[in-house]
Amino acid sequence: MQTTSKSIPVSAAQALLKTLKEAFPVFLNSEPLSIGIDKQIIAKLPDVDRKVLRMTLAYHTKSTRYLQKLAKAETRFDLEGNPTDALNDTHRAYAVTMLKERAQKNTARIKEQAAFERQKKAEAEEAENAKKRAEKLNQLAMKFAK
Repeated sequence: MQTTSKSIPVSAAQALLKTLKEAFPVFLNSEPLSIGIDKQIIAKLPDVDRKVLRMTLAYHTKSTRYLQKLAKAETRFDLEGNPTDALNDTHRAYAVTMLKERAQKNTARIKEQAAFERQKKAEAEEAENAKKRAEKLNQLAMKFAK
């Protein structure tokens, strides 16, 4: 089972996120959450483990979809979907920066994968050419061995 360094199962956080998405449209729609949303969640769902909730909120707010919404949004929302406060430019800039970094990492990973596949293909072609050369030499050796 996959766990974090603090021994909280990732599956617990994923299960809680699923519950939150079913109960609150702001999670399903990845709307920017109001500051202190954890207190609202605990008020609505008092049995929620706080450590699991923190992990769930971190997981959700670092998702690409959430960051994309955050980068374009003007307002934060409470659990019911009501606007609460204006979104800080610093938070929007952070979201844009994180998205750019992810795009760069993704581009680098794709280039690395393409280079690896090209190298693999070149090695396979070289092996095929070596096999053909060996067959040709064998045929010539058989021809002149008579």
